[in-house]
Amino acid sequence: MIHDPNAFITAGKPLEQAGKVMIMVHGRGSSARDILSLSQYIEDDDFAFVAPSASGGTWYPYSFLRPMDENEPYLSSALAVLSGLRARLQSDHNVNPSQLYWLGFSQGACLLSEYVARNAMRYGGVFSLSGGLVGPDGTDRTYGGDFDGTPVFLGCSDRDSHVPKERVLETERVLGGMNAAVTTRLYPNFPHTINEDELKIVNLLIAGSQVQ
Repeated sequence: MIHDPNAFITAGKPLEQAGKVMIMVHGRGSSARDILSLSQYIEDDDFAFVAPSASGGTWYPYSFLRPMDENEPYLSSALAVLSGLRARLQSDHNVNPSQLYWLGFSQGACLLSEYVARNAMRYGGVFSLSGGLVGPDGTDRTYGGDFDGTPVFLGCSDRDSHVPKERVLETERVLGGMNAAVTTRLYPNFPHTINEDELKIVNLLIAGSQVQ
């Protein structure tokens, strides 16, 4: 396996005491520690945070818009890491999907978007910041499963250097068609980073509040 399923770090409440768990997925050239630093902005103190680590700091070598086979076997290994983490949280700590939240940035957002689309069920929430579903334009998006009202947030610049807004909007259509409650924000001329409004929306959705 390319990525080590046991390479992850945690923050927040101990897993055995937490009522909610957030899996945080880092971007290319970043680290588990970097994405885990966002946990300080989550206002709910009932969370344990878990951040897996990609081998060599990247989940797959090429753009997420390239044909999927070009990013293999890295992509499948990365998806298996998320699958294994979810299974471990359920078996070792009794974390049900509805207590499980996903947050990723950039390459991590792409990876978790693809993962949840392939494994749709009622999660606590899905927060994809500067990312979208994996694969080139025209990829078959026939996924099984039903999100059963899971709150999903897609935040991105309207002219992101890595993520075309069309892919964010396609992701919105696909996940919404699988019964996710999708909130999308495209920020005018914003750089490829995370902004305060995105973190505010994440906190609103965690709290079960309406996003205006």
